[in-house]
Amino acid sequence: MKLLRIDSSARRNSVSRQLTGKFVEAWKKENPTGEIIERDLSTTNLPLITDEWVQSAYADPSSLTPAQKQVLSASDALIDEVVKADTIVIGAPMHNFTIAAPLKAWIDQVVRVGKTVLWGQNGPRGVLEGKKVVVLTSRGGSFRPGTPTAQYDYQEPYLRHILAFIGLTDVTFIHAENQKPGELAEPSRSAAIEQLQQAASAQNRRAATQ
Repeated sequence: MKLLRIDSSARRNSVSRQLTGKFVEAWKKENPTGEIIERDLSTTNLPLITDEWVQSAYADPSSLTPAQKQVLSASDALIDEVVKADTIVIGAPMHNFTIAAPLKAWIDQVVRVGKTVLWGQNGPRGVLEGKKVVVLTSRGGSFRPGTPTAQYDYQEPYLRHILAFIGLTDVTFIHAENQKPGELAEPSRSAAIEQLQQAASAQNRRAATQ
């Protein structure tokens, strides 16, 4: 079993990093011989999408020049990590009601026609099926469904859509809300830790029965 841990917070001791760390601990207990792949997006130099990148990504793979292969090398490496993983845990702080810039840069490198998305007569089909994804978010406020602030949540809806686009449809979201300073922060964080520990255990039980 392989677990891919992705962190996207710029802060070294952020809440989202605390949560992904707790998930790794729980996963290790369930999978003592499992392999953990760690990807810290805040320290990874992810290039922005350029015209050269687009031209290379849509070119015939057999005709790529050394320069074009170099342009796609970061994308290839990130996609390879996702392909190898059985479980993916993503630490995602909310920035301005959506995801952090490093996570968006990762998505732009991983969502790639011909590699993670195939286009056919019936439209696009994501090819990364069969993997379990757990997204652990930290948010300054609360954006629960049915509340007045739910309309400002551009984080979970976007991530659900783009992950499904590449075939990652088995996604669990666990939110540590109200993480701005105050009495609500600790109870919410503790509840999120309990939920992620349960998620790690449930994922292992499911894998054992397959």
